[in-house]
Amino acid sequence: MIDEILLETEEKMDKAIEVAKEEFSAIRTGRANPALFSKLVADYYGAPTPLQQLASFAIPEARTVVISPFDKTAIAAIEKSLRDSDLGVNPTSDGNVIRVSLPALTEERRKEYVKLAKIKAEEGRVSVRAVRRKAKDSLDKLEKDGDAGEDDVARAEKELEALTKAHVDQIDVLLAGKEKELLEV
Repeated sequence: MIDEILLETEEKMDKAIEVAKEEFSAIRTGRANPALFSKLVADYYGAPTPLQQLASFAIPEARTVVISPFDKTAIAAIEKSLRDSDLGVNPTSDGNVIRVSLPALTEERRKEYVKLAKIKAEEGRVSVRAVRRKAKDSLDKLEKDGDAGEDDVARAEKELEALTKAHVDQIDVLLAGKEKELLEV
């Protein structure tokens, strides 16, 4: 029973790490990246649809993204979505593809993105700790109900702490890498 709790906890913590990675990839750096558009949706025939489902993305240059819609009638909706986003881009269209030139990041904007990355990292840490708290409650319940001995639960709690520390450290490493990438000119 204890092993099941620890295994489930590790899986949930791994998912928290994956979410943090996705959040970090959506934060803009000096280079173009299709992940920047992962959270954007366009109104496609009355339904909010993710841009990844409406078009393909190509990166011909470091700060240019070429978006090729699968359906040419979606171009206006995609352009509107890009203009309304917080990316600060002005897309141009030739009727077949949409070109997006990402402006160079100012020092002030880089610092804002670093702050955003720190917030996302803290959210990741909080979710890892929430998973730990649930697991600890489950372990305490096992001990209280008499389904596991005191020593077994104490050993499991030590493993749980080690697991939590490893996952929090992993988030810190991801944050350090993202900060370095953001501050690189």
